[in-house]
Amino acid sequence: MNGARLRLLAWVMALAAFLAGCTPAVGHLDAVTEQPVPASSAPQAAGDVVAPQPAPSSTPTPAPASAPPEVPAPAPVPQPFALNLYQEGDFVPQYTFDWCVAASIQMAHNLIDDTGGGTWTDSTQQGVLWEMARARSNNSFNGANPLGWAQVLTEAGMGPYTVVSVPDYEDALQTAARAITETGRPVGLVMWSGRHAWVMSGFESLGDPARFPEFPVTGIRVLDPLYPHGSERWGPSPEPNSLLTPEQLAMQFVVREPRRWSSDLPTGYMLVLPRAAA
Repeated sequence: MNGARLRLLAWVMALAAFLAGCTPAVGHLDAVTEQPVPASSAPQAAGDVVAPQPAPSSTPTPAPASAPPEVPAPAPVPQPFALNLYQEGDFVPQYTFDWCVAASIQMAHNLIDDTGGGTWTDSTQQGVLWEMARARSNNSFNGANPLGWAQVLTEAGMGPYTVVSVPDYEDALQTAARAITETGRPVGLVMWSGRHAWVMSGFESLGDPARFPEFPVTGIRVLDPLYPHGSERWGPSPEPNSLLTPEQLAMQFVVREPRRWSSDLPTGYMLVLPRAAA
């Protein structure tokens, strides 16, 4: 009986050992890994804070619109332009064949003074002006030259005037037209290679001299104090306030001969030119 019990107990113990070998073991690391990690209740350090990043947008940001290119303004186109200082009664004839400068001084005064109340036409006054111009001139022919002409204009309150010599004909016309535009006063033209005096009272051009540095002069308004006589060599005197073409004027407006009077000015087309007051 005792032997049978011992054998039964041994069998039970052997069976228990067999069953224990068949149960899977749980490793320590696996057990720790499978457990949830508790959240820390301690605040994070400032350096560890990471700003939340915005979620990427599905709509692309449009590029800024560029301004349209500026279109340059078209260059101004020269238009026909005309200026004329002449009024009826401004013309004065020269009372002797020598007094062309004095008569031109009288006409310049009349063109500048548009009140109509102080017209200079007197023959006695013309003789006085001639003597004034001659006294201020240095001339081997003992007459009045452009320097005396300009000085009397200035002293009589119509100035300032100066004498210029321009080598190119078209440049001389532009210079005269520009001076009339800027000052509102006439220009003296030294005619017949230094032998005669005319007054340029206005002009026509393609383009306003006040707006365009270059402008062709197409017409010249003139007053010849010798009218209606003229010259056998140089041609007839045009009527007062005549509009001459540059080609017509060039028949009598020519370069001044250097030998006509002593001057440092170079040979050219000579003008008694108004200047803007300082």
